Amino acid sequence: MDLKQLLDSITPEVYESLKRAIEVGKWPDGRVLIGGQKELCIQAVIAYDERKPADQRTGYVPPKTTACAPEVPEETPIKWKI
Repeated sequence: MDLKQLLDSITPEVYESLKRAIEVGKWPDGRVLIGGQKELCIQAVIAYDERKPADQRTGYVPPKTTACAPEVPEETPIKWKI
């Protein structure tokens, strides 16, 4: 089985299970991840995520509207008549 076939066989449920195993360091049945299993899970999650649109990937942070200015609502200036 090549990488493409492996990724095609991952269901959303398996994907979520891999992510959870990475987070807690254990498989759903309670067994601890051993050896390089965590690294392999991370690689599988990253490869699976690459197939999704960028805004649906794990760890996605939307870009700011401006690079330096804080997001402050614009106010209508008050005009005083003297």
